[in-house]
Amino acid sequence: MAQTPRSRPFADAASPARPRPIQDVVVTRRQAAQFPTVGMTLQSYKNNDSASARKTFEPPRPGRWQRFKDRLSWKRVLLAFVAVLVAIGIFLGGRLAYELHKLFGGNIFGVFTTTKLKGEDTGRVNILLAGNSADDPGHSGGNLTDSIMLISIDTRQNKAFLLSIPRDLWVHLPGDGHAKINSAYVYGQNNGFSASGYSSGGMGELEQTVSQDLGININYYALVDYSALRDAVNDVGGVTVNIQSSDPRGLYDPSTDWTTHGPLVKLTNGPHTLNGEQALDLSRARGDAYGSYGYGQSDFTRTQNQRMLLVALKDKALTPGVIANPAKLNSLLSAVGNNVKTDFKLGEVHRLYDLSKKISSANIKSLSLNSANGKDLLASYAASDGESALIPAAGKDNFSAIQAYIRQITSSNPVVQEGASITVLNGTDVNGLATQVGTKLRNNQLYVANIADSPLPNQASTVVIDTTKGKRPATSALLTQLLGKPITQNTYGLTYNTDFIVILGSDQAARTSTTSQ
Repeated sequence: MAQTPRSRPFADAASPARPRPIQDVVVTRRQAAQFPTVGMTLQSYKNNDSASARKTFEPPRPGRWQRFKDRLSWKRVLLAFVAVLVAIGIFLGGRLAYELHKLFGGNIFGVFTTTKLKGEDTGRVNILLAGNSADDPGHSGGNLTDSIMLISIDTRQNKAFLLSIPRDLWVHLPGDGHAKINSAYVYGQNNGFSASGYSSGGMGELEQTVSQDLGININYYALVDYSALRDAVNDVGGVTVNIQSSDPRGLYDPSTDWTTHGPLVKLTNGPHTLNGEQALDLSRARGDAYGSYGYGQSDFTRTQNQRMLLVALKDKALTPGVIANPAKLNSLLSAVGNNVKTDFKLGEVHRLYDLSKKISSANIKSLSLNSANGKDLLASYAASDGESALIPAAGKDNFSAIQAYIRQITSSNPVVQEGASITVLNGTDVNGLATQVGTKLRNNQLYVANIADSPLPNQASTVVIDTTKGKRPATSALLTQLLGKPITQNTYGLTYNTDFIVILGSDQAARTSTTSQ
């Protein structure tokens, strides 16, 4: 049975060519606009049996890019995207592992574990942070640690404090005699310092000096150069600080920043977001150039700004935008790894990070020895060679008041936290009575600032005078318990610069004698 033409849509070799039915041709507007035969219409196409007419209306062959797009599917795009992410992750992960190993040493897998920090069992972890300008070739004395700070973390109450140690503090260096504390690192480097319980080299000598003079145990150290702060601030996208200068104009130090060729610092009071170079300049400026303003305390203002910057950097570095960004995290660790030396290990860093997340900025105190509870614990000093320095207000090498302040801010004991100072006066003819009682009070964690003979001799009854008008209740209660006498107000006209004055009477001599037997 012969096929009808309708059932045979395409011509074979034995039959005459027939035009393609119009319904099989799809002509787009663009194709119609590009149709080369002027005046030809779809109707003329229907009636045209020529092969050339059909060829004219054939859709053009798509280009390579179009054919590539036609073959794409969302699954293929997703797979390609995942492959790229994996490749980037492997690269960044490798770089990250390298930077972690370079900075902290040890097994790189230690970052996935947590190691309890030294000092954590006692509830207090102390870190000595020192900064120098060894990376600044144009800076004389680049190895001097002109920035020294104690970071102390209360791991039980999730609190911390930053205490700046003046670079000009006159101290006795182990085996090297007296010098400014900023030279301890240099001396330690030169003589290969090594002592039991301390790090070797320069940081070892600085650690021991701070520990013996301030009376505090150092658990870890970190030595930082200029580039670390600048690069770290840039890597986290800048930090925001709030300038609160005593000068209404803000802070200004016209010393030249040789990178920007502008003034070192020029900031109005109020919030500012600083890039790395600006943060570095703020941490360096002391306002000692002519025309400066806002630096009423010179180097103390500088160290205050350093503490402010450190807290701002900590807050920014712990934001999700940095922690969850592998590229930023890698850059940050690269900046730190190239410019920081520390004895932290990887597992300990993980633990430090966990602790830091729990400490809000409101629970971080910024402290200085020139304003410790409203008192200046430092005094100016001229060394034998004419060098200007700072010594404890109590006198050269007398760090008792500074150590008492350190105990106060690191203790959880209410009495120690009050930090009350006590003068003990011997109002009897019993030799050494004031020394005996002073030792007893110190053994109970009280700070005895002075021991002397009383200007009021032949006292029959012991008197305990409170000059604070009840502002040290825990100390008052302990003194009453230890001495067996109630607290009185100062009606004797005595002018000792302490919170309590104890005038020992003969009754206390009998009490002490009975206790000691």
